[in-house]
Amino acid sequence: MNDTIQVLIIEDDPELLMALSGYLKKYGMQTTCAEDPYIGLSLLTQNKFDIIILDLTLPGIDGLDVVTQIREKSDIPIIISSARLDLTDKVIGLERGADDYMPKPYNPRELVSRIKTILRRAAVSKPKEEPKGSFEVDKKGHTIRFKGRPLELTAAEFDVLELLIENKNSALSREQLLYDSKHIDDESSVKNIDVIISRIRNKLSKVDGNRSYIKPVRGIGYMLIDDEV
Repeated sequence: MNDTIQVLIIEDDPELLMALSGYLKKYGMQTTCAEDPYIGLSLLTQNKFDIIILDLTLPGIDGLDVVTQIREKSDIPIIISSARLDLTDKVIGLERGADDYMPKPYNPRELVSRIKTILRRAAVSKPKEEPKGSFEVDKKGHTIRFKGRPLELTAAEFDVLELLIENKNSALSREQLLYDSKHIDDESSVKNIDVIISRIRNKLSKVDGNRSYIKPVRGIGYMLIDDEV
């Protein structure tokens, strides 16, 4: 989350818009306001917001339908802010994807608290995106995907390539590759590593023959180079 929370308020009461904007600004929140729901929907496609404060009684389209349209395109948190006291509106709003429902009138301090709570919960539940390179290792499945395609590897090839991936852009000696591999006999010659590397290179070239991903490092061994993230 950015330091400044970006809030889109879709509300047709200009006085309330002004009051909420001024209050939220005191708590480090930047507001963008739209009295017309269609303008609000357009703003959502043009800018990045952290949360939406949405009135239900709007000109041209009901706020509940606005929730539906937002959810068709985005998972941005939505707080419904409405003077409509019908429990059905609250139920439908939440069922359509709103995260909270605040009946008017309410203390703006409570709105601040709910905004922060919802964004904190969203940050915790959002899966972390880890940088991915050209290689994806599935240790449990004992498979490696290269540029999205599974490689057909022997157990020894898997061990060697996994070690190179784990230490990508760093040189590993033949001895390290030999002794850290689970499926290569410790009595094997380090020359066997050269054979295994050759077979791995051949399989990689069938997927991407434009470059060599495993480079020899003179006097040391081999290095896997993968600059993609």
